[in-house]
Amino acid sequence: MPALPALLLVIGLVVGLLTPREIRPDAFLATAMVAAAALLSLWGTVLTAVGACAIFVGLMADFDALQDATAYSELATLVAIGAFAVIFNRLLGRRAHQLVQVRSVAETAQLAVLHPIPRHLGHVALESLYVAAAAEARIGGDLYEAIHTPYGVRLLIGDVRGKGLLAMQTAAMLLSAFREAAHDAPDLPHLARRLETSVSRNASRYPEVPGSDIAERFITALLAEVPDDEPVVRTVTCGHPSPLLLHRGQVRELQPAAPSPPLNLGDMVSDGYHVDLAPFHPGDQLLLYTDGVTETRDRSGVFYPLADRIRSWGDEAPHQLLDHLHRDLIAYSGGELDDDVAALVARRRPTLGA
Repeated sequence: MPALPALLLVIGLVVGLLTPREIRPDAFLATAMVAAAALLSLWGTVLTAVGACAIFVGLMADFDALQDATAYSELATLVAIGAFAVIFNRLLGRRAHQLVQVRSVAETAQLAVLHPIPRHLGHVALESLYVAAAAEARIGGDLYEAIHTPYGVRLLIGDVRGKGLLAMQTAAMLLSAFREAAHDAPDLPHLARRLETSVSRNASRYPEVPGSDIAERFITALLAEVPDDEPVVRTVTCGHPSPLLLHRGQVRELQPAAPSPPLNLGDMVSDGYHVDLAPFHPGDQLLLYTDGVTETRDRSGVFYPLADRIRSWGDEAPHQLLDHLHRDLIAYSGGELDDDVAALVARRRPTLGA
């Protein structure tokens, strides 16, 4: 593509030399300058404009048409187009610089909220994945966290409804509440209730957000707990996709017996939060993920079959498993994801020092 302006200049020169003098190559020369403005640097655009005008003057001299008033009018038009191309190039350059700054600030803010989790906590090896969908400002509402507490390793994965700064602010609030409450909440139902309280309080602070009812600003979330002294995993599901348990080449979806509604819809919980229990032996892996994974579509619109695709990678180390998942999602979607993707893998280790 960067060679397009030069190619158009060559075509304009050839057309001018091989066609009757009545046929002017102005269109090719003008197009070359506009293309340069979009594709080249400032100096590349200036050189293309000078080259286009020089080619036109040379051809007019070769045709002995420099005394023709029409030729001067056409040259003036080319000069004006060249000046416009230079100005347009500067505007595009300024816009590109601003876009780089916006992306940098957005990614820094995202990392400040969603910082890397430890590779090992207690008896659990961990790995995380976050992939932002293609957007100018890569700010989303997917979140995850892992903390070692007196009750074992506690995990959180969630997805804030919506995008942008409000979603990121809500995600930051939830992560802060989880990091505080995870250490002293005696069980997952108490932890879920504290998170629900924090989310509902936060939502009530911003009732004036345009086009967003408080009840619509919810967060799907999944809480998991891996005790240090028991080969089990406990989960509480709040409107979030069910985790997958990988055990000796088998994939089991841990569907909740009594799922709860998303956070900020806690008024709908009448009987408390239900805890689901599943075996979690050394070597087993638990995959937590957001709906950006399972809602990835191929070119024919078919959703990504996560359980089927991941079965062959179930015995791999957490980081290899997520690398496989990332590459497979990109390939399945045709190279571009439409939504943010977050995933967290927890693997039970044989001993604390292994």
